[in-house]
Amino acid sequence: MNPLVTIVIPVYKVEKFIVRCLQSVVNQLYKDIECILVNDVTPDASMEIAEEFISKNPDFDFKIINQPFNQGLSMARNAGMDLAKGKYIYFLDSDDEITDYAIQNLVKLAEETGAEMVLGQSLCINEEEGWTRNYFPIESEKDVLQGSKEIVWNFVKGKYPVMACDKLVRMDFLMENKLYFVKDLFSQDVLWSFQSMLKFEKIAFLREDTYLYYFHGASIIHNRGEKHFGNWITIAGYMDEAYKAEKNPYNKKLILENLVDFKASTLEMNWKAQKDEGLWKRSYKAYNQLNGLNLFNYFSSAYSTKIKKQDLFYRLPLFIGYPLFRWRFGK
Repeated sequence: MNPLVTIVIPVYKVEKFIVRCLQSVVNQLYKDIECILVNDVTPDASMEIAEEFISKNPDFDFKIINQPFNQGLSMARNAGMDLAKGKYIYFLDSDDEITDYAIQNLVKLAEETGAEMVLGQSLCINEEEGWTRNYFPIESEKDVLQGSKEIVWNFVKGKYPVMACDKLVRMDFLMENKLYFVKDLFSQDVLWSFQSMLKFEKIAFLREDTYLYYFHGASIIHNRGEKHFGNWITIAGYMDEAYKAEKNPYNKKLILENLVDFKASTLEMNWKAQKDEGLWKRSYKAYNQLNGLNLFNYFSSAYSTKIKKQDLFYRLPLFIGYPLFRWRFGK
């Protein structure tokens, strides 16, 4: 008997895309699927269109959850997790789609390896500009990662994507480790993936295109504002707490490396998105309250020159750090 898979789809302002998404679910070669749509109080016709589609596919196991008020993507996913009955759960955004063999091949790999998570490859598509690219590549040299040490290293080195979608995860693993998405954080895939990574003992990679991620004007990746910068500060705080709590010296070093790189990369994204001096300085000051390299680390070969530079440039007093940043990136 095949294991049941729960696909969770949050729905909010996707009336142009929802049919394409749902059709890709119905088209799955794997049939033991329940699909939970979470209506995050969308103000457009997304749910009416979805309900009409469901009525035309009565043999497929669709369920609908109506949130009491708009709570964002994280809480919509949590609502789906709470209702899920599958052995595995798979998050799908409602403006994207999956290939017809995606769930079948992901389940096959999960069952063969016993991995807590398996993930496939994502194709990024921009229909307006007419291009298709692999923006979120799997770069791990191994197809199966086993043990915390190996998994943490690959995560910190960016060897696999951090987005929550296109990952088939065992529900018992999520529930045992209470790996819910954090309330009130907007698009917090990085944090959820970080927290999950710290618990995994085995993950596996399916090197086949399973997920079609569409770039368009409403995509989250194109719409970064003040709330995102505040979220990044919160996420960095969680990483800092994980660093302080970690007992394993090897993992502790890697978590600190990840934190330093996260602070540097989000400060750069912050400026590129808004070029707002006040917002940038707020993030800089908040990050300076968190852990960074110490003097011993600067003389240690354990940290790369890149990490040392990132830490130094963003640990300077603000009156030096901001002009230096503008000189480096603001020209």
